[in-house]
Amino acid sequence: MNKVVYITFLFFSLLLLQVLLLNNILFLGYINPYLYVAFVIFYPLKKERYLFLFLSFLLGLSIDFFSDSGGINAFSLLFIAYIRLFFIRVILKKTEQDYLLFDLYQEPFGKVFNYVIILIVIHHFILFSLANFSTQNFSGVLINTLYSSIFTSVLFFLGTYIIRKKK
Repeated sequence: MNKVVYITFLFFSLLLLQVLLLNNILFLGYINPYLYVAFVIFYPLKKERYLFLFLSFLLGLSIDFFSDSGGINAFSLLFIAYIRLFFIRVILKKTEQDYLLFDLYQEPFGKVFNYVIILIVIHHFILFSLANFSTQNFSGVLINTLYSSIFTSVLFFLGTYIIRKKK
């Protein structure tokens, strides 16, 4: 599939999925999946990062617009988009020369699992920290981060498995 079509499809499908379906799920009162993080995980690696950072910000801002959340999704998604290459270098042991041929599906599951979990936990921690914007409810931030990260991770890996099986 053409990369432009793939990125456009990924952007709009994750936006619609998050806004129309996943934002309406509130399991046990505080567990909400944030599957739009998959945009950062699946975006192709390139040397040019400005378009990627802009699209990540735009996706987060679009979700903030529909969720009336004041920019916290945009900031948290932009942050993990910015630090993504660091974790690709550290966890997946990729260099700049590997970016052109990089395929997340070809990597060992243990490394991919660590990479995805770290990005999801960082995203959720920033998101819930900005949503509370107080140190008085720090345990609530940690609990929300833990449970929502688990729920998002399970949905991410199930969705990836289902999509991968169809190919």
